[in-house]
Amino acid sequence: MGPARQRDATSTRRETASYVLEQLEPLDVRVRPMFGEFCLYCDEKPVALICDDTVFLKPSAASDGLGLKEAEAYPGSKPYRIVGADMIHGSDAFRELVQATAEALPSPKPRKPRARSPR
Repeated sequence: MGPARQRDATSTRRETASYVLEQLEPLDVRVRPMFGEFCLYCDEKPVALICDDTVFLKPSAASDGLGLKEAEAYPGSKPYRIVGADMIHGSDAFRELVQATAEALPSPKPRKPRARSPR
C-alpha cells in the first residue's frame, strides 16, 4: 500500500454531513460520499450536495423566492442554492425546505442493469 492520502483541504468533513443529518431528523434522509464531498438524499431523491462544508440545495419551486444565494457547488456545476448555517441549525424551516424540494423533484430514473462482460 502506498502512503496515506491526505484529505483535500476543501473537502467536506464527515462531521458536517452528520450534523446536517441530525438537523433533518426525523426526515427520511441519508448522505452518500462522492469524491470527498456528499450527496444528500431525501425520500431517495438527490436534493442537495454538501461541498466545502456548505449545503448546496437543488433549485426548485420549493426554494424560489427565498432569497438564497446561488453558486456552483464545484467548478463547472450548475448553480445550486446555498443554505446558510443560520437556517440549518435547529430549524423547522430547513426540514420543510428539504422535504418540499424532494417533493418538487422528479423521481430518479430506474438504473439499467449492467451488462456482464463475456468470459
